[in-house]
Amino acid sequence: MKKFIQMTVIVLVGVLGVTAWVQAEEVAVIETTKGTIEIAFMVDKAPGHVKNFKDLANKKFYDGTTFHRVIPGFMIQGGDPNSKSPDKSSHGMGGPGYSIKAEFNDVSHKRGIVSMARSSDPNSAGSQFYIVVKDSTFLDGQYTVFGKVIKGMDVVDQIVSAPRDRRDNPNERIEMKRVKIEKR
Repeated sequence: MKKFIQMTVIVLVGVLGVTAWVQAEEVAVIETTKGTIEIAFMVDKAPGHVKNFKDLANKKFYDGTTFHRVIPGFMIQGGDPNSKSPDKSSHGMGGPGYSIKAEFNDVSHKRGIVSMARSSDPNSAGSQFYIVVKDSTFLDGQYTVFGKVIKGMDVVDQIVSAPRDRRDNPNERIEMKRVKIEKR
């Protein structure tokens, strides 16, 4: 009987340990005017970028920004604080006021991958990110992949299909109403 109780305790501790680990996983939930997108983070591949995204989300930095660049057959891009303004001339040029160092990794830019946008300087990423809607392996090793869409690719597909102007900015404002980090 004593051995049975010891084994039961060991099994319960193991189960509880695994349960605690699963519950501690965090995801990004992006509530848009078109629906909700959920992103799983790749902490092991880009810890600095994941931390940066979570920090910005927790500060409500992304709330009210838009997907300001949509290119069918390629990607949607958002996270620019300038996109809170109705004046589209500065959309795509803003950031958090700092840059983070690149964390290039071996994750390929397949459909649903989330990566950081940047200028020609590899270490210029800040807040803007993009989600690829079609495999875009030509980006591999040049941009930091830090997540993957786990729910809501149908929403991403709606966003990328929106009518847009000559600068690929949607004619209709597609807003990130709220970006929050949730434990799962």
